[in-house]
Amino acid sequence: MSPDYETEYNNRARVPEHPGIIAGWQADAAAYRAEALRELDVSYGEGERQAYDLFKPETIRGNALVMFIHGGYWQALDRSYFSHMARGLNRLGLPVAVVGYDLCPQVHLGHIVWELQQAAAALWRRFGLPVIATGHSAGGHLSACTLATDWKNVDPDLPDQLVPAAYGISGLYNLKPLTETSINKALNLDLAAAELESPLFWPAPSRLTMDAVVGGAESDEYHRQSRRLTDVWGLEGVTTRYEEIPGANHFTVIAGLTDPENAMTRRIAALAGA
Repeated sequence: MSPDYETEYNNRARVPEHPGIIAGWQADAAAYRAEALRELDVSYGEGERQAYDLFKPETIRGNALVMFIHGGYWQALDRSYFSHMARGLNRLGLPVAVVGYDLCPQVHLGHIVWELQQAAAALWRRFGLPVIATGHSAGGHLSACTLATDWKNVDPDLPDQLVPAAYGISGLYNLKPLTETSINKALNLDLAAAELESPLFWPAPSRLTMDAVVGGAESDEYHRQSRRLTDVWGLEGVTTRYEEIPGANHFTVIAGLTDPENAMTRRIAALAGA
């Protein structure tokens, strides 16, 4: 029997307390913006949402910067909900760019992938540092896409390993199941487009590093998504790692990023050389 994709992928229905969690994100993000060393609304493209907020450590450690990409199924939320995701990494000495992007259905999903490539390229041009991509849910998908990007196709002057590592949190790497869900109303993907925008089917970024983590309390499909990517890419020469965060649901899984002592935060810091 095939899975009930609507039930498996509808995280808001699976976690009825999600409105309170999202309201908490908004409050915590605003509080962190008020206290952090920050540079807000830095444009990387023409659109209002094509901008990032940069959060800076007091003392820089490491040899990379971190790009955090928010979730919302490519159709909801914005970067202002996630400023506090920089807190733990900032405490460990890493600058973090919390990146915004346009949403479906105003743009096609493929355009969002292009926007994140432009964002990573803009960060490289400005700072001359490799970018460690991390993101939650749709942001996990976009992180994997930037890892697997052929940067010479974006701009011949960019380095091959502009994004040497990605850390996907509850990511979606095969979008084909979403074509059978209500989520696709805004995405408007047919099977061919879903495959085209799925990093699972891209040439694997061999010799680079991909972590895929997922909450222990998430649906079987979310576990399968992360396991499949790490299995397939692992066989193709990517250094992969799969991990479950015990007890975490789709919304609580990112809570640890606010804490410099959390294992997730420390792992991303290690990928950035801190």
